[in-house]
Amino acid sequence: MKIGIADTTFARVDMASFAIEVIRKNSKADIERYTVPGFKDLPVACKILIEKYKCDIVIALGMAGPKPIDKQCAHEASLGLQQAQLMTNRHILEVFVHMDEAKTEKEIYDIAKNRTEKHALNALELLKSKTSLAKYAGTGRRQGKQDEGTIRVLKIKFSEPPRITRR
Repeated sequence: MKIGIADTTFARVDMASFAIEVIRKNSKADIERYTVPGFKDLPVACKILIEKYKCDIVIALGMAGPKPIDKQCAHEASLGLQQAQLMTNRHILEVFVHMDEAKTEKEIYDIAKNRTEKHALNALELLKSKTSLAKYAGTGRRQGKQDEGTIRVLKIKFSEPPRITRR
């Protein structure tokens, strides 16, 4: 089992170090790291990790600045990652942090660490089987922030079916 990690020099946090630590702590998987300058370089790096370095899954790490051009670049990179997934039939977990998600650098650091660590665990689960994350379906899990939880709705019993009227 081999996990690829693609990250960027543009990011202001070494997110790859968080992923590597979690993977090493929880598995014996080999890790292949590929660092590129920016977001839009991630899709080809991920594709190379899969095709040339035979990675079974890749974690793509990036950090977007707060300006509209940064968001546009992140969106374009995201589209490229989706295309790379379809071309290789491999999961590429997009782990992007946006600088405007928080007000302080400490908060951004905490979001980056949390999001990266949780996605590293998700990658390990996806490598186990296609159903290994099913136990969490509908539970409102979040990466980077606290989980939201499941929405509970009271079931209402009707003595007779509701009437539908047409106008």
